[in-house]
Amino acid sequence: MAAFAHSAPCWVDVQLPDLEAGKRFYGELFGWTFRPGDEVERGGPGVDALSGGKLVAALAAKRDGRMPTAWGIYFATDDIAATVTRIRQAGGQVITEPVRVGSAGVLAQAADPGGAVFGLWQAGDRSGFQKQNEPGSFCWTEVYTRQKDRVDAFYERVFGFRGTDLGAAGMGESGGGESGTREPGTGGSGTTEAGTGEPGTGESETPESPDSESPESETPESETPESGIGGSGADMPGADFRMWSPAGTEPGPDTAIGGRSVITDAFPAEMPSYFLNYFAVADCDATAEAGVHLGGRVSVPPFEIPYGRMAVLHDNQGAEFAVLQPPVSR
Repeated sequence: MAAFAHSAPCWVDVQLPDLEAGKRFYGELFGWTFRPGDEVERGGPGVDALSGGKLVAALAAKRDGRMPTAWGIYFATDDIAATVTRIRQAGGQVITEPVRVGSAGVLAQAADPGGAVFGLWQAGDRSGFQKQNEPGSFCWTEVYTRQKDRVDAFYERVFGFRGTDLGAAGMGESGGGESGTREPGTGGSGTTEAGTGEPGTGESETPESPDSESPESETPESETPESGIGGSGADMPGADFRMWSPAGTEPGPDTAIGGRSVITDAFPAEMPSYFLNYFAVADCDATAEAGVHLGGRVSVPPFEIPYGRMAVLHDNQGAEFAVLQPPVSR
């Protein structure tokens, strides 16, 4: 069975108040089909999402209305106990201690020093994505934080990430590794073809991204390029963005799997740290239009970035995600 490299993103799932409504939304938006998923020990019922017959995500019914309606990211680890120990030593918080999910593997939930929540997955019979960086599948993740120095040091210590700083420090200057830039969503994830299955159906117990009521959703469009890939430094010199490459890889275009963006003073103080997950699409504008037609909304309309064309959407229940249309090869 092929496995994901240690520290590589290997899965995403979303917590929803109405599972059937979520299936309708994402089924129409991304063309996903669904099958019954495993129930994690403390989780509720969920479904696997497939694109072209390959696993790409999971949708879960929230077991507690107080839980956030949010997409969550999982990072692969070959020793979850050791990773949990490093999280504590590096100033993070363990939210869910490692729990075995049958023969599929072991998962845990944690938060970085800035409060952004993420998952860990140690594969058993299941590795994670069977498809990524193609339309209808995951292609990129980035954390938004106000504590960049603590958070950078945290992910370097916990996962061994090697960073490439873009923006304020000058494009191509690296932090923790050699320079290099990568087109988000165009491969180089540090993985090989995934095995079968997913690491659970999302059971974050702490808000990991703002929902439909978040102050972020009211941010004027003119302010959004200061954060995220859209302002990662390639086109906005004042931005502060760090690209991450997994442990054991040479930082550069073929290895970056995500990044860190800074929440500036332009955003409300109440806005929490969180991960924003991206899905590749063939047509960003058409996807944004379809999302609205399906009952969602667009918080950041489609715009050009050095890596293609992107937009930020909320689904019909408030979960936030981004879509990225890679540039056309010439």
